[in-house]
Amino acid sequence: MGQFGSFKQPPLAPPAWLFPVAWTILYILMGIASFLIYLKYKNGKKSEKSTAHTALIIYGIQLALNFIWTPIFFNANLYWLAFAVIIAMWILEFTLLIKTHKISRPAFWCLLPYLLWTTFATYLNISIAILN
Repeated sequence: MGQFGSFKQPPLAPPAWLFPVAWTILYILMGIASFLIYLKYKNGKKSEKSTAHTALIIYGIQLALNFIWTPIFFNANLYWLAFAVIIAMWILEFTLLIKTHKISRPAFWCLLPYLLWTTFATYLNISIAILN
């Protein structure tokens, strides 16, 4: 995150200290949501199990994209590739929200801040790609 401060910053760029705080909260909410989805997969009605299974697969894929975004953006400085990754991640998160809304409202509400943060992170990613 020290590198973040050296970038030409776009308007609305938050202070660097906010990122670990936000991600800690988001990962806790994501963990709760994935557990709630898993419970629907394990104990839900047949239609809920199928939707929960798909949601868990989507969750895993977007989590893998979330994991690879950081080294692509910060270590490799491939801002445009990172932008492509975060767009794919956003699409998967949106799809996950749609699936989750059908089976678990609490999981949906736990995941909504994640999509909102990813939307903001997408703005930061494209802005930094353009400015730097």
